[in-house]
Amino acid sequence: MIDQFGRTIDYMRVSVTDRCNLRCQYCMPDGVQAAEYNDVLSYEEILRLCRIAAALGIVNFKVTGGEPLVREGCTDFIARLKAVPGVEQVTITTNGLLLADHADALYAAGIDGINISLDTLCDREYGRLTGFSGHAVETILRTLEQCVSWGIRLKINTVLLPQTFECLGDFALLVRDMPVDVRFIELMPLGQGRALKGLPVSAAFERLRALWPDLHITDEKRGSGPARYYAVRGFQGRIGFIDAVSNCFCGGCNRVRLTATGLLKPCLCYAQGEDLGALLRGGCDDEELSEVMRDCIENKPPRHYFSNLADMMERKSMNQIGG
Repeated sequence: MIDQFGRTIDYMRVSVTDRCNLRCQYCMPDGVQAAEYNDVLSYEEILRLCRIAAALGIVNFKVTGGEPLVREGCTDFIARLKAVPGVEQVTITTNGLLLADHADALYAAGIDGINISLDTLCDREYGRLTGFSGHAVETILRTLEQCVSWGIRLKINTVLLPQTFECLGDFALLVRDMPVDVRFIELMPLGQGRALKGLPVSAAFERLRALWPDLHITDEKRGSGPARYYAVRGFQGRIGFIDAVSNCFCGGCNRVRLTATGLLKPCLCYAQGEDLGALLRGGCDDEELSEVMRDCIENKPPRHYFSNLADMMERKSMNQIGG
């Protein structure tokens, strides 16, 4: 689909749940309310909306949450989504804690890529950030190595925070030793993130460039997202940067989001969207849903306003929006 500003919109992030097994400070710490179970779309309802989206030209889908793997049947849903006519790619974003129990099913489903959210390689700091007690990092990295051995494309998403700044070099060493990508992401001022302080991509770049002077940009396309990728000679993977706050790249945005309750969001920054869940449950047929979806995508806003919080209308947390 082409929106009113000439952008090709071919990517949809699909949240299957707003629940999670972690309590990350910037996403859904204790006290963030989850949706009522009856308000969350069934897999059949989500698939119906994805089929309509695919018919409109949405060919790439990212399954998100909350933590998508806490919802029973997620891997079966992914296998069914992969089989929808017109769908070219289905990937998933997970915190990785449950990945060991589902990796073989994801592989069997034909998953096209797995993104693992991991902000530190230190278990103590991981516990402070997420509320999880235990050896999470070892568990995640062991599963990551298993997925690499199967040839699954892997990316590690790391939010840039002052308390994890010293870990940046350790993440780069993962890229040196394994064919995975690490993407350093600026903290978005959404939900709890509005009150926290993140770091700019420029600080991360300078830190890594000091450690590896050969760090240089590539023109490789390594997925459907906006990351800029850099290489270092001898490294098996790539280092990516996503600077959504300090560098507005909305002119090339290609995505929309479907929340777990069926709200189609054309932009993170804005509270409004189209409540496809309510329309679907109210009896709308596929043609009517398609028209509403088309209109929402065509009228996608030109840009976000992360640089001016006074203009930010979205107040929901990231787990409610869909990651």
